[in-house]
Amino acid sequence: MKKKILVVDDEISICLLLQNFLSQDYDVVTLHEASEALEWLDGNIPDLVISDIQMSNMDGYDFLVKVRQRGFTKHTPFIMLSGKSESKERIKCYRLGAQDYLTKPFNPEELEELVKKNLYPIHYAIEW
Repeated sequence: MKKKILVVDDEISICLLLQNFLSQDYDVVTLHEASEALEWLDGNIPDLVISDIQMSNMDGYDFLVKVRQRGFTKHTPFIMLSGKSESKERIKCYRLGAQDYLTKPFNPEELEELVKKNLYPIHYAIEW
């Protein structure tokens, strides 16, 4: 059974890119609003969440906090996407509970490695 990844980004092009890139190996659900994603999470539990920070109705920071406050998704790995590369943005994400932070535009190979690292943290390394 494929691992399930929830992608939340208000840019349709980013959702399509991530869907196309990740769907060969994972079950990918893309949503365009954080509030929509919270509703989806009421009946679903993803193995990983990838979310943009800058979204219209609810930003990625608030979305991350709400995901962390839920019992079933409290420990779900979370990768934040942003067009900002300042370290203060990264630090804020880490303090709110994100495992990783990726700056747009991103390298698909780097995204693939972050996804693997978060879905298979213990078995990730080929050699120790």
